[in-house]
Amino acid sequence: MAKWTGVFPAVTTKLTKDGEVDVEATKSSIDRLVKAGVSGVIVLPMLGENASMTVRERETIIRGAVDIVAGRVPVLSGLAEATLENARMNARLYESFGAQGLMVFPSLGYKTDVRETAEWYKGIAGASSLPIMIYNNPIAYGVDCTVEVLKHLADTPEIVCIKEESGDIRRVTDVYVEFADRFSVFCGVDDLIVESSALGVTGWVSGMTNVWPSACVELFNLCARNQYGQARELYKVLTPAFHLDTHVKLVQYIKLAENLVYGAPEWTRSPRLPLIGDEREFVISTVKKAIDTLNQRGRKAA
Repeated sequence: MAKWTGVFPAVTTKLTKDGEVDVEATKSSIDRLVKAGVSGVIVLPMLGENASMTVRERETIIRGAVDIVAGRVPVLSGLAEATLENARMNARLYESFGAQGLMVFPSLGYKTDVRETAEWYKGIAGASSLPIMIYNNPIAYGVDCTVEVLKHLADTPEIVCIKEESGDIRRVTDVYVEFADRFSVFCGVDDLIVESSALGVTGWVSGMTNVWPSACVELFNLCARNQYGQARELYKVLTPAFHLDTHVKLVQYIKLAENLVYGAPEWTRSPRLPLIGDEREFVISTVKKAIDTLNQRGRKAA
């Protein structure tokens, strides 16, 4: 099974102003990420507006990503469903579309307990041959894939990685203490990446890497080389913008940031609406401050 490491951006799905999938803009943004040195890409994450996409649109996005990546890095797809039947069906479909891995959400329709959460992931693991990254975001979805849950999954070979987004930095060490290197552990939130790297995470599922891929790859690599002095300096520049990744409107925030940095379309699909007023100005000022500081330090902001 796969052993994933490095920076895996959670890719935004580019849309036209009227809400249609902009395939070419999405492919162009993915190519930009790969050229900047990311180690994998994840299409159709929550940030990619997975839940608002039809199956046909998901097929177009996955096939487009596989086409533009052309084997340079792994292409994973988010898998977010309410029922096990649909999750298993779409796991097989996404494999047929060319996905090389799945980032699997908990059930969107019910807050499962420990036993039910384990059975959910086991059931999906048996549906395809694809390796699985568990998406653990109890703050957003109300289901926590704890060490206790992982004990039930340790003998399921398809489950290879956990995207850890509980907000409790101690969880990284708890997983390693219990399981050694059985699971890869990825940081799942941008404003904990240096802290998580100090505890030994092997990768980073990142939202703001869509905006500044080269700087984010540099930050991850500095940490991997134990160059924490340099890492902290870059982290201080990026952290105010990284906080945008933790807000309920992270899709709008990150898409607006992409628009400011390299001109990507900022449009989202309803019920999300474009940012206005003070909220919009706050995001713009936060991003522009990072752009200016990166430029002053000789790093290309784009």
